[in-house]
Amino acid sequence: MTSTITKVHNGFVAAFDEVVRRANDEPAWLRDFRIASFERFRQRGFPSVTEEEWKYTNIAPIAKADFAPVIHLNGAAPTEMTMRELAYQEARVRFVFINGIFRRELSLMDEAPPGLTAIDLKEAANDARFAGVIRESLDQHGDAPNGFVALNNALFSGGLLLKLEPEVAVSGAIHLAFLATSVNGDRPAVSPRVLVHAGKNCAATIIESYTSAGGSAYLTNAVVDFQIDDSAQIQHYKVQRESAAGFHIAATNAVLGRAAKYKTTSINLGGAISRHNIEVLMDHEGAECAVDGLYMVEGSQHTDTHSVIDHASPHCTSRQIYKGILDGKSRAVFNGKVFVRHGAQQTDAQQTNKNLLLSKEAQVDTKPQLEIYADDVKCTHGAAVGQLDEDELFYLESRGINPSLARNMLTYGFAEEVIEKITIESIKRELDSIVLNRLNQGSGAHGLEDLT
Repeated sequence: MTSTITKVHNGFVAAFDEVVRRANDEPAWLRDFRIASFERFRQRGFPSVTEEEWKYTNIAPIAKADFAPVIHLNGAAPTEMTMRELAYQEARVRFVFINGIFRRELSLMDEAPPGLTAIDLKEAANDARFAGVIRESLDQHGDAPNGFVALNNALFSGGLLLKLEPEVAVSGAIHLAFLATSVNGDRPAVSPRVLVHAGKNCAATIIESYTSAGGSAYLTNAVVDFQIDDSAQIQHYKVQRESAAGFHIAATNAVLGRAAKYKTTSINLGGAISRHNIEVLMDHEGAECAVDGLYMVEGSQHTDTHSVIDHASPHCTSRQIYKGILDGKSRAVFNGKVFVRHGAQQTDAQQTNKNLLLSKEAQVDTKPQLEIYADDVKCTHGAAVGQLDEDELFYLESRGINPSLARNMLTYGFAEEVIEKITIESIKRELDSIVLNRLNQGSGAHGLEDLT
């Protein structure tokens, strides 16, 4: 099996060999971690539909593609127009990553507040002040849950440690901007890696966005970890707008301290195939999380969301609402798991997934789950899949509204339930525009801009 995987993924093997050759500036424990991770990738390969967690998502187009892994600066650079498109006006600080590599010279850091440290992960691993938290974060991925995480463990380069000191409150937002672009027509495979360590009682809003320049196929394989200490508050937005020719695989992991609060909203719009794994561990009393999302796909797009919210301690609260809008022959997968472990009394957990199918050929597989080992809890979950309500359409049409516009108004309202919870106005405007434009293109309706 190992020899077969090596033959198929020879580009990744060559990239890993180069990573090891360049590892002289890394501590021995990090080099050993990479070696062990790549060996797991050799043994496991990419996930397949024979695995329960991937049974509805066939990533064969990724496994068979001839990607060129990016492990160092390769000359790729964004245009001024692309840089402007990356910007969110609320972001006072912006960290730019080109093909997964942190580019300090392209970043906006002049207004970074005292108490906010940004440092390359490899540099931080060699610094006694930061090595401990980095090693702790990497160790939790030591037994990688799938081949994608194992591959990122082995190949990440130019990642970032973002450290917020205790009691720091960051005004405005911190923007992590990831741009994929090809050089000389290659098909890059990029491995973004970020660790956010939020100290006690700190507060910050973080925007994580993914986009591309150019139309060639590429793979984004990202891992972003949050270590949120006691009473810290983190608001997190992930906006995925990859190219229609791109593939996006991402893992988001958050570990919450006592009374910590983590709110995240994921917007999945782009990519031929996209997959987002979200894991939140509440291992201390009083922690709270809200895990929301919106996916909007069309054509032959495929999007997959797997979330795990782990109530490992008593008196923790979680809320989750995910909505999906599907058109054309697109397909969506949602699998949300809520674990309530033994002894985690007074847990309060709610989970909802709703999907709107705009065509007869669109398909969704949804599976919300509760696994409860405590008896004094309040937990609910539910899922719904349907089309637009004919009675509501009739009501709008009876008021003289064009049938196409009526359908778009109802679809727009379905998405707005998630969008309206977003506190970053520029993200809301961007999503309003994207949703409206897609609906307008799909129906030929006009005048939809009046809804905003």
